[in-house]
Amino acid sequence: MDDRTLLDIIRPVCGEETCSDDCAILYLPCAILVTSTDMLHERSDFPPGMTDWQIGWMSVAVTISDIAAMGAEPKQVVIAIGLDNEYRLAEIVKGAQACCTKFGAVYAGGDLDAHSELTIVSTGTGIIMDGEPVRRRGAVPGDLICVTGTLGRAIPGLLGDMRFWDSLCEPQPRVREGIAIRLAGATAMMDISDGLAISLYDIARESGVGMNISSELIPLPEETDEKQALDAALFGGGDFELLFFIPEKNFGKLENLTTPVTCIGRVTSMPEIRMDGSALLKKGYFHHW
Repeated sequence: MDDRTLLDIIRPVCGEETCSDDCAILYLPCAILVTSTDMLHERSDFPPGMTDWQIGWMSVAVTISDIAAMGAEPKQVVIAIGLDNEYRLAEIVKGAQACCTKFGAVYAGGDLDAHSELTIVSTGTGIIMDGEPVRRRGAVPGDLICVTGTLGRAIPGLLGDMRFWDSLCEPQPRVREGIAIRLAGATAMMDISDGLAISLYDIARESGVGMNISSELIPLPEETDEKQALDAALFGGGDFELLFFIPEKNFGKLENLTTPVTCIGRVTSMPEIRMDGSALLKKGYFHHW
């Protein structure tokens, strides 16, 4: 059983809307708040060789990335830390603080406890004051399928290519990009933390559409084995770029972004995900039980 199967157990209890997006959404008279939480464990989420500072950074970055995927501005993060060794705390907190500061959030506290395995739960809140959050369920046939940045960098780092070690351990949430994409009129968006392929399936499920992409258009790292890089981008995870969908007439509104944005395909009305004319494997990073 994997984490997406567990979500199907929760859906009848909490409702489809609760389980369908990167963040919970709260409508207030003056603004919209979005909230996300993530639990990370040392054995499954922090590769050997990561510093405690990087562990703190990553624990915050994964939550801020979810906020960015809604097109929101991060405001506040609280962190619960279950420590296996109290001497690790200072560097973890410094890394978490550094990530909060870079992306405009306040590290506002949390909880401390002892645990047999280092376990960190980060919860973040973002705000939107000029529109609606971008959800997963809005993609329509004809929309362009787009990604930010370069995909397939984290997995080579995990496998020992030190050129990409920082990409793996210090992901950079696309906060400014997410806000710009929302303002440009994106119809759906999420981050690509679990790989491009499974992210396409997640959007397709929520939006009730199909998709057709080209492998040649997927932005991959230079000077890497193309086949291995493509496999990492599609199925590996850990990149924390944004996958978004936007009407073709609005794509030009993104031309001033400093982070590259690439169109890799189009949304279709057929209920299937295809790459280069063939069915794309429904595969990615899953937590398994």
